[in-house]
Amino acid sequence: MASPEKKQDYPFVDIFDEDEAEKSFLLSKPTCLIILGKPGTGKKTLARKIAQLWKCTLIEALEVIEENITAGTEYGLKMQELLYGGQNIPEELITKMILKKIESPEVAHFGYVLSGFPSLSEEYMTISEQLEKIRNLKLKPDFLINIKCPDYDLCQRLSGQRQHPDTGQIYQKNQWDPEMIDKRKKKKDQHKGEDEEEEEEEEQEEEDEAAADAVMLSDILPHLVQRPEDFLENAEARVNLYKDTMLHPLEDMMAEQDSQYLIELNGKKHPNELFASVIARLQSMGLRNGALITRLQSPEEELSEGMETDELFRTLSSLKLIAPRYRWCRSRWGRACPVALKEGNIIMGLPELAVSFLGKMYLLSSQEALRAFMLNPRLYLLPPMPLPPCKVLVFGPPFSGKTTLCNLIANKYNGKVLDMDKLIQPCMEEAREKIIAQARIEAVDVAITNVKNKLEIEKMLKEQAALDAQESGSYKETDEYEESDTIKPEEETNVEDQSKDTSKEKTDSSSEQERDSSVDTKGTDEDTFMSRTDEEGTTEELNEDTSINITESEITADHPEVQALVEEAVKVAAQSPVTLLAEVYAEVLEKAIIEITQKNKDRFPGAPEKGGWVLDNYPVTSEHWLVLSEKGLLPDTVVCLKNEEKNGIFLLHRLYLENKDEINSKIFERLTEEALKKQKEEEETRRELQEVLKLKEENEQPVETAEVIYEKYEDIEEHFPLEIEPTVQMQSIDSGVSKEEPKLKDDFLLFSRMCAEKKSVAAMISAQLADKLMTSFPNVSIVFRRYLAILGTNCEEEHSFSKLKHMKNSLWSTRGQK
Repeated sequence: MASPEKKQDYPFVDIFDEDEAEKSFLLSKPTCLIILGKPGTGKKTLARKIAQLWKCTLIEALEVIEENITAGTEYGLKMQELLYGGQNIPEELITKMILKKIESPEVAHFGYVLSGFPSLSEEYMTISEQLEKIRNLKLKPDFLINIKCPDYDLCQRLSGQRQHPDTGQIYQKNQWDPEMIDKRKKKKDQHKGEDEEEEEEEEQEEEDEAAADAVMLSDILPHLVQRPEDFLENAEARVNLYKDTMLHPLEDMMAEQDSQYLIELNGKKHPNELFASVIARLQSMGLRNGALITRLQSPEEELSEGMETDELFRTLSSLKLIAPRYRWCRSRWGRACPVALKEGNIIMGLPELAVSFLGKMYLLSSQEALRAFMLNPRLYLLPPMPLPPCKVLVFGPPFSGKTTLCNLIANKYNGKVLDMDKLIQPCMEEAREKIIAQARIEAVDVAITNVKNKLEIEKMLKEQAALDAQESGSYKETDEYEESDTIKPEEETNVEDQSKDTSKEKTDSSSEQERDSSVDTKGTDEDTFMSRTDEEGTTEELNEDTSINITESEITADHPEVQALVEEAVKVAAQSPVTLLAEVYAEVLEKAIIEITQKNKDRFPGAPEKGGWVLDNYPVTSEHWLVLSEKGLLPDTVVCLKNEEKNGIFLLHRLYLENKDEINSKIFERLTEEALKKQKEEEETRRELQEVLKLKEENEQPVETAEVIYEKYEDIEEHFPLEIEPTVQMQSIDSGVSKEEPKLKDDFLLFSRMCAEKKSVAAMISAQLADKLMTSFPNVSIVFRRYLAILGTNCEEEHSFSKLKHMKNSLWSTRGQK
């Protein structure tokens, strides 16, 4: 077996540093012992005494059986069923229970004393296989204790053993044999006469032994029985079996062991002497026994949960002191439960579940946590604990650095950043695909309906057009009939007027007949033509109706118009925002946390079972927070990033630097628009000012005299003659006007002064001015015509000139009609 001497991780430990000394103890291996020897040498008795003093766990077949039956474990229920059925417990079941007990958390902290293994029975495993199991244990035995005893003495001891059938306790021969009890009394009487103190102690011991002997002789002795295996011949057979099957493999195992960790005892000595020698040897090796956990409060005492932390620890520090002036100290866990923290939850402990370990106080959160801590506190106190489970949520405004902070926290605690925007993306895509598929299905039906409606409307329009065409044809026929009706009365009147001349009547009658025949032939031709056109129209309409019906029946999802409408609806659905329920976000987050929890063991040695995640970009609303609370996914730490200094100028500056090009381009566009707008306003202001100045100059300039304007009119009249030839009425009017020339000339001068004050030609040719002129001057027709000619020559725009010219002609024509 390999030597237990190993290079320690921390060879030099400062015993005066409590944290360092505690860490060294927690990392140390507990003391483990295995007791070997022949059957009946007192292995179980010695193991029980060592376990009681050294605070380690006793592992023995009978102890393991009783413990499993009491706890009601799976093995215990199976053994209980076998015992009720009168059957023996198989060796396989006992071996499995022993090996499971060695690997239990309790043994990992306190260590163990193993007795009765390996077993002489090879029903389940051979001796060599059992020894190989011992060599491969996770907690290998540090000490091998071998009890030696001669065969004869051992057989005599075994044959003298008796057992009480009710209690199962075994008594040696010197405990129940009356002769040996008398010899012991006589031997003690011979050693009297020493110091008084020793005499008093001996007297007390003698009284106790006398009382025990009396009880033994009177009550117990009549009930004692001898077990079959304690018969002399059976005892000798067991000893010989041990020597033949187990002695040589055990000698090889002890030869592999370091002699410093091999303790050999004389089995002929009293069990107390053997126990004392073993304890002395263990203490000489500098080994520490197991550290116990002490409950600081009894169930009768009550401490309020609302007590402040300082007051609570002051009260607990003075409970169940191990020395008068030695108080319990506060641990680094404070009020948090070490068991819950190891599991990845931050839960405050309860005062009634307070315990002390290695001189420090710890508060547990539940009875289950208390039992787990009492079995093995090392699992929850070993470094790197106390360590936060790293369940952190960071949120803040955009560009506040929350993603960077999440990455830093995750790197610090070997965690993982959960970006909700990335986690929810598959669900968003799936929801978008469902929306698009639903929109496509709905759009197909709507598109088919719309196309059918469109075709129906087109059909109705075509039918209406055909009906209008038929009605227009009927109107033409009625008009022709009315014309013929109007012609006949005229002919009749002509016949009555010319009845005197017989020759003319004949000729008229003949002409009328020819005319009627021609009219009839024309009517028949027109009827045949209309019937043909009607037939052609009806055939065309039938063809159109059949085509429309065919197209309506053939409209499916593959129709081009339907596909176009569907694609347009799909584009709109693809661009529409997708909103998911808060429960969906919570489910996605829960799955991601479960995946991280399964890999938490790989984070670092001793990592908490839960935690190891930093949440970014979530929750978005208070509803999401409520859903997280319902599912138990709330973080332990929430980090809120703010920038309250100068109304968030720091974040605004960071936002500007992140989108510098885009913001600069928008600012430049805005400034350019403002500059152009300002320039335009300045130009308009300058133009208005120029117009005002121009008007002012025009008002200051002298108005041309009527004679000059009249001369211009005469020149223009030569170049622009009137386009309409004067009629007889117009000539009479012109002659009349020529007679009133002096009066017209005065009116024209007055009119020219009024028009000179106008700014533009457009204002002078407005309708309001025309109405004013028509009402102000009786002879305005000729005057306005002449003045328009002058304006037409002075107009610079071609459009205005044509307009003036058209007005001149229209006015002249109106005057001629009147």
